[in-house]
Amino acid sequence: MARMHARRRGISRSVRPYRTEAPEWSNRDKETITKQIIDLRKQGLSTAEIGLIMRDKFGVPSVKLATGKKINQILRENSLATEIPEDLRNLIETALGMRKHLSENKRDIHNKRQLMLTESKVRRLVKYYVKSKKLPAGWVYKPETAEILLSR
Repeated sequence: MARMHARRRGISRSVRPYRTEAPEWSNRDKETITKQIIDLRKQGLSTAEIGLIMRDKFGVPSVKLATGKKINQILRENSLATEIPEDLRNLIETALGMRKHLSENKRDIHNKRQLMLTESKVRRLVKYYVKSKKLPAGWVYKPETAEILLSR
């Protein structure tokens, strides 16, 4: 499959093996895994960071295989999920960094183009999240108010 904003293909890399249940050597206790995820979230870590820590420190290669739920589902059930999905939040932070760079370096045409592409990805993702009801119906990305959104 080709890249979104480039005329080239992706790179080949390793793929996680197909499994339907957690391996025997992994930690499988649902209550302790859920408790650890909640504790890590209260420390202010994102879902991606929580997944890495669960894999590296606690021996859980896949939270979904061990508990039957994804990390986001566990956080939603315990009302610890964020208002804005994590991938959208990361793209908005990237766009804000680019806007800050452009305010200092007005002639940087390459950054201007990357900002356009990033904000188009943000708008496309917002459209998807509004359609799938993960964001409210009238939610629109505005660069002027994006910094206020992320400070919550």
